[in-house]
Amino acid sequence: MSNPKTTQKIAFFFLFLATLLIIVPVGLIIIIIIRKGLPAINWEFLMDIPREGMRQGGIFPAIIGTLYLVLGAIIFALPLGLMSAIYLSEYARDNFLTRIIKLAIVNLAGVPSVVYGLFGLALFVVFFKFGASILSGSLTLGIMILPIIITASREALETVPYHFREVSYSLGASKWQTIRYLILPNALAGILTGTILGLGRAAGETAPILFTVAAFYLPQLPKSIFDQVMALPYHLYVISTQVPNVTEKMRYGTALVLLILVLFMNLVAIIIRYKFRKKKKW
Repeated sequence: MSNPKTTQKIAFFFLFLATLLIIVPVGLIIIIIIRKGLPAINWEFLMDIPREGMRQGGIFPAIIGTLYLVLGAIIFALPLGLMSAIYLSEYARDNFLTRIIKLAIVNLAGVPSVVYGLFGLALFVVFFKFGASILSGSLTLGIMILPIIITASREALETVPYHFREVSYSLGASKWQTIRYLILPNALAGILTGTILGLGRAAGETAPILFTVAAFYLPQLPKSIFDQVMALPYHLYVISTQVPNVTEKMRYGTALVLLILVLFMNLVAIIIRYKFRKKKKW
């Protein structure tokens, strides 16, 4: 008979090894990007427009374009995703159809981004005739992150203890009053965390914006939601594969700015989750 302590140590060793296999490559990638991209980071690089066919100048239009797309995606996805989560968690009956819908939403979160890009091209660019624009790109990104927001929000709502609802109903509050004043405030940390993580994915995707909004070279800021924009993920792809004689530090500098943007969103999510969890009373 094997010793339980020995078995436990072996299991811990393999778990630790699996963790290292994930952390070490990611850490090396981050170190390489920082080491090669940091020399390019300066005020001119961040605030100037591209020049000489994107071989010189900065990435300011791409940064602004990325922020526009992320903002448009959250304006569309957050209200719709939150309302869907409230319905599935608080109003929908637990039957076969509801379980199928919940499973479909979870599966949609794993669909490749290129599929969402083709969907956005067919629906928003061609069918609704929005053209390649901020509107088409934002709606496509919003649909892409919608399953993440719905899933995270629904799980956050369902973690609120059921006896909170019972106490609220016993005091004469309606179902909507209970949701608005009791359940949503206590689930806010999970909702915001899921939303910001969804935005982190949206900010780093290339395929959806490639089909719906991204311009190859557009060294000026957009004037309306029907204009094209440059975006950091696509700009990085272009200067890395399509434009010759681009310096290495410019490519890695663009990658570093995109990495910082995504990591900043994840850091905000962690801080928000930590602060709201400290306020929980259960």
